[in-house]
Amino acid sequence: MRDDNGSWSAGWTRRSFLQTSAWAAAGALSLPHARAASAAFTPAWSSLVDNYRVPDWFRDAKFGIWAHWSAQCVPEMGDWYARRMYIQGNWQYDHHVKTYGHPTKVGFMEVQNRWKAENWDPDALLDLYVKAGAKYFVALANHHDNQDAFNSKYHGWNTMRVGPRKDIVGIWAKAARARGLRFGVSNHGAHAWHWYQPAYGYDPEGPHAGQRYDAFHLSKADGRGTWWEGLDPQELYTGRNIVMPDGFKTIRSVEAWQESQTAHWDEKPPLHNPAFTRQWFLRCRDLIDSYRPDLVYFDNHGLPLGQAGLDMTAHYYNANMTWNGGKLEAVVNAKALPAEWRAGVVEDVERGFREGIEPLPWQTDTCLGDWHYARSIFDNHQYKPASTVIHRLCDIVSKNGNLLLSVPMRGDGSIDADEREILEDIAAWIARNGEAIYGTRPWRTFGEGPTRVAGGMFSEQTSQPFTAQDIRFTSKNGALYVIALGWPADGVLRIAALAEDSALAPGTIERVEALGATDSLPFTRSRKGLEVRLPEGLTGAIAVALKVRGPGLV
Repeated sequence: MRDDNGSWSAGWTRRSFLQTSAWAAAGALSLPHARAASAAFTPAWSSLVDNYRVPDWFRDAKFGIWAHWSAQCVPEMGDWYARRMYIQGNWQYDHHVKTYGHPTKVGFMEVQNRWKAENWDPDALLDLYVKAGAKYFVALANHHDNQDAFNSKYHGWNTMRVGPRKDIVGIWAKAARARGLRFGVSNHGAHAWHWYQPAYGYDPEGPHAGQRYDAFHLSKADGRGTWWEGLDPQELYTGRNIVMPDGFKTIRSVEAWQESQTAHWDEKPPLHNPAFTRQWFLRCRDLIDSYRPDLVYFDNHGLPLGQAGLDMTAHYYNANMTWNGGKLEAVVNAKALPAEWRAGVVEDVERGFREGIEPLPWQTDTCLGDWHYARSIFDNHQYKPASTVIHRLCDIVSKNGNLLLSVPMRGDGSIDADEREILEDIAAWIARNGEAIYGTRPWRTFGEGPTRVAGGMFSEQTSQPFTAQDIRFTSKNGALYVIALGWPADGVLRIAALAEDSALAPGTIERVEALGATDSLPFTRSRKGLEVRLPEGLTGAIAVALKVRGPGLV
């Protein structure tokens, strides 16, 4: 298959996934919801770019909350547990051996079945998320550990059959929509074929040296008389795609081999395992057609699995138009897009920023802590504080972006006391200042101040905290909103961009008020800037939002 950048991907024809005879033989064209009433989109980047427009609901929403919740939250040991528990020398491996048993006997499939969600109260959680200001909610539908968190027709390893025995996505969707939230799903499963391969490895050292882990030897027949009778572990672990060779004798030698395999972190389909790509496609289309999400987040650079991702995105856009009477209300998130593709989907910048105003809407996703629940972060009180979340929200919105915030959940379905306190603090700020966020658009400049943020993926790790001298601008309905990312020491906010004779703000300034109050604030304007005496009642505020009116400001 040759994509729009002219390169050929081995193993594919130029025809769409849905046009191949192999797909027709597999029954992919006979699904009840497979046909889209509109053919506005075809499965090519050129079609997505030419025809897609970001819906207003997403541009207005600005802030979403994400339940990045899977069985990997059960050990409370943070991210990538299902992979690292199979890597001798890793601290998560050590925890697994001590807590659950050796991975030759107790693999991650057993942890999946320990996920019970016994204290999950989706209505109470969503009430809190709405109070904190979320306008859309995203539920994880599957992660790299390859368990579907929904009533999956094409994958037995799902939460109706393994673990919670609940339709997690369906329950989230009903509760979110009952509260007027737009509903999204995140799909991370396209990486499972290479991410899970340590499950086929072995310890190079110690009493179990050379003994392969559970994925290597388990088959469907081994499940007779067990809780997983009728399921095939090879469908979960994805088969022997990149199996560690025999003969390694040291942990370091295994590490070196694993490092040599990093090239497999890509979006190409597994050449020797077309069944994986076929199943991913069927499962993802089942997810979209069954739950009709407003947003689909792909944890991929570009779209997943080559042509399969293009087919899926075109199908989703066309189906969404059918659901909405011809109006496109769909959002697809994907990462690390070349500039020429960014008009076709909404680019997501994981744990990152943009340096300036982007011409197209975009999204940052980040997390209060680790993506999967880590008990140590709670014990050591190391979550992002509310001030950090609010400052990043203001910065992102001023640059034409949205913020999707993950709130880590325990395996039992609860969140902890620190997370609740952070959400309550965000709620208090949003209740007063949300007018400066929701439904706004970027102004003529995003802001001013001494702190510069680095753009791109994972740039939050190197960015400095904002200060009271950092100011961000938004606009709506003829008003300019000025947000100071802190409280100035003398209680006077100075805004250089609003100076007399400023090219950014010609005309006069007639009125300045603090959001949440109706009184006009005293201000002076000179060639150095606008100076506003802030109300004493806001002293120490996380961020102060002002509404400024006057002809020519917006």
